[in-house]
Amino acid sequence: MSSLENITLAIDGGVGTITVQRPAALNALNRAMLVELKQAMNLVKANEAIRVVVLTGAGTRAFVAGADISELALADPLEALKVAEEGKDVFDMIERLPKPTIAAINGIAAGGGLEFALSCDFRIAAATARLGLPEVNLGLLPGWGGTQRLQRLVGFSRAKRLILLGELISAEQALGVGLVDQVVPQEHFASAVADLAASLLRKSPVALSLCKAAIHAAASLDAGMTAETRLFGLAFTTQDSREGLDAFTSKRKPVFTGK
Repeated sequence: MSSLENITLAIDGGVGTITVQRPAALNALNRAMLVELKQAMNLVKANEAIRVVVLTGAGTRAFVAGADISELALADPLEALKVAEEGKDVFDMIERLPKPTIAAINGIAAGGGLEFALSCDFRIAAATARLGLPEVNLGLLPGWGGTQRLQRLVGFSRAKRLILLGELISAEQALGVGLVDQVVPQEHFASAVADLAASLLRKSPVALSLCKAAIHAAASLDAGMTAETRLFGLAFTTQDSREGLDAFTSKRKPVFTGK
């Protein structure tokens, strides 16, 4: 992992912990980091000593605050489509990993950060965490699986509310709608993640892999993910998306015109 700049992998007793290390940017994911995440996941998949994978962000402020908006603001529609495809590929890889994955949500999980967590098997949130898909506030839509995975987790109506309003909710609210599995105080967060990983380590690795394969076979995302990716690219052809991204980078409120 020495060649990776913003992703680290630590292995301890059968648990591999992948940490997004960009705290100054609230661990926001840019395209280079998506490449690094893919490399890390390939290492995890190939290493038989790793039986459970924990994914988290550096520091206590953010799990992953989303995609790197400063990078997206410079993208044209074709580039935006490529970004959506790249993120989709990495998060699909996480979801389809034959080993159980735990999203340790230690802070803000917004936009692409929440989509990152949605691709994991389990989600444990610190009590201070906030979660949501605020892309609509930029004149965009979630492009890394949010419109598909969220509705399968919390239901159609609740997913619509979270996506269409673009609000961030508290960890307790997320627990109430089934978005996360467990909420713990910050001081007990690491031990709660470790306890879940230890429980999974006591199971048969083969059985866990087969269980995951069976569950995913009954919930194919292919058609929906393809539609979401194309619509994300289409969103970048609108004036509203340019306005939303410019407003974000300029730190002002956007004025949308519906064009």
